[in-house]
Amino acid sequence: MIRWILDLVGTIWVLATLGWVSRFRLRGAYWSWRMHTAFADGIPEAKEHGLFRSVFEYGRWAWRIRRLR
Repeated sequence: MIRWILDLVGTIWVLATLGWVSRFRLRGAYWSWRMHTAFADGIPEAKEHGLFRSVFEYGRWAWRIRRLR
């Protein structure tokens, strides 16, 4: 349970850091590149919460990579 909470906090931290560094320009060059590398046509699938779930999974992955877990 504690690991899940730490992962959640870490995920939020990573996503907030990425947002801050990119100045929250979600339609800027970095985020356009990220969307086109993550999804074939640049748009996530509409089923199962699509974009939100994908962003959360990416943040969790980035957090775990930084912590080497």
